[in-house]
Amino acid sequence: MSATWVITGATLPDGRRADLVLTGGRVREVAGAGRADVPPGARTVDADGLVALPGLVDLHTHLREPGREDAETVETGTRAAAAGGWTAVHAMANTDPVADTAGVVEQVHRLGVTAGWCDVRPVGAVTVGLRGERLAELGAMATSAARVRVFSDDGHCVADPLLMRRALEYVRAFDGVVAQHAQDPRLTEGAQMNEGEVSAVLGLAGWPSVAEEAVIARDVLLAAHVGSRVHVCHVSTAGSVEIVRLAKARGLPVTAEVTPHHLVLTDDLVRSYDPVYKVNPPLRTPADVEALRAAVADGTIDVIATDHAPHPTEAKDCEWAAAAMGMTGLETALGVVQEALVDTGLLDWAGVAERMSAAPARIGRLDDPALGLHAHGRGLVEGAPAHVTLHDPTARWTVDPAAQHTQGRNTPFRGRELPGRVVATFLRGAPTLLDGALVDPGERA
Repeated sequence: MSATWVITGATLPDGRRADLVLTGGRVREVAGAGRADVPPGARTVDADGLVALPGLVDLHTHLREPGREDAETVETGTRAAAAGGWTAVHAMANTDPVADTAGVVEQVHRLGVTAGWCDVRPVGAVTVGLRGERLAELGAMATSAARVRVFSDDGHCVADPLLMRRALEYVRAFDGVVAQHAQDPRLTEGAQMNEGEVSAVLGLAGWPSVAEEAVIARDVLLAAHVGSRVHVCHVSTAGSVEIVRLAKARGLPVTAEVTPHHLVLTDDLVRSYDPVYKVNPPLRTPADVEALRAAVADGTIDVIATDHAPHPTEAKDCEWAAAAMGMTGLETALGVVQEALVDTGLLDWAGVAERMSAAPARIGRLDDPALGLHAHGRGLVEGAPAHVTLHDPTARWTVDPAAQHTQGRNTPFRGRELPGRVVATFLRGAPTLLDGALVDPGERA
C-alpha cells in the first residue's frame, strides 16, 4: 500500500485551484486549495503555480526490447517516460522478435511490470513479422495476460486492402483497434524526405503527401464497411487532416494522432543534412504544420503521441541516406506541446489532458477497469486511480541529450530552450518523479 500524499494548491486542467489527496492508489479527495482534510503522517507536495494533469498516456512508443537493447530497454524507456510525465505507454511491436505472438507481448508486459516506472501496454503486430503477408495471432494476443487491444505494423503499412479488411474484422470481436502506419510503399520507394521544393533543391527522393492520404482514405472506408475501429498513426499532412475531418463528419469510426515534432518542425531543416531530422513520416511544410495544429485544436486529431524512436548513435551519426528514421520524444513532448499549442492560445490545459491522457487511454481501452489493467485517463476525480502529472508552465530549460534518461540521443530539440517542465509524476499514488528527480521503486513507500 502506497503512502498518503497531499498535493496542495495545484491548478487543475479546468483552471480551478485545488488540493489532491492520494491514498491507497486512488484520488481520495479533491478539495478547494487549502481545504483538504490532510491525514496524519501524509506527505505533501507544494504545487502552487503548477498545473496538475491526469497521468499522460502515450499511444505510440518504441521501447525496442526484446532484441534491440542497444537502442533502448523497457527499463530505460520507461524511466524516460516517468521523467516526461507519462504513466502509461503503448509499446510498438517492431521488436526482435516482433511482438506478433502471445508469448512476446506477455514478455513485454512483464518487463514493464518489473521495471515499475509506468504501465506498459504492448501493441501487437497486425501481420506475422510485420511482413504484410498473413495475420498474426490477434486473438491469442487479445486474450493473453497482456490483454492487447491495439494492433499495428508501425514502421510498415498494412498495404494489402484485403488483409487490412480481415484485420479490422478480427479485432472487432474484442473491441480492438488497428493503428495504421499510412504509407503507400510503392509511392515512397527510395523516399528520403518530404516531396516538395526543398527535396527538389537538395536532389533527394521525395515522399509525396498522397502516399499517406491515399491509405487513410482507403482505411476509413474499410473500417466503415466492416464496422470496426481504425486509428491513424502520426498524421503529417494537411490533406490527411481533411480526410479525417470528412470521415468524422460522416460518423466513420476513425481516430488520429500527431507527434509533437510534426507540430513544430518543417522540412526546411533537412537543408542541414543532419540525420536527426530524418523521420517517418517526414517533416512537412509550414502549411502542413499549421493544419496539424488547427486539427488538434478543433478535435479532428484526437491524440498527441510521441512516436519515441531511440537509435544507437551509429545509426544516426552517419550520412543522411544511410541514417535510420526516428526521433526520441518522451522527455520533450509536454514542453513542445506547450510551446506549439498552449502558449499560442490554440489549446488550454483541459485540451492537453484530453489529447494526452483521456483520448489515448480511451482508444487503447486502457480506461476500462474490467480489463484489470490499472485504468488510466479517467481524470483527477475522487475515486479514480491516482495517476498525476505536475507541470511547471513557467519553467524554461535547454534540452541536453546527455542528461536525458532514454538511451537514444537522437532528439531534434537538442540545444533548444523549451517552456514548461514536468516536476512530478505519480503512478497509482506513488511518485516515480519528484522535484524533477526519478524516484527508484524501493524509495516510494
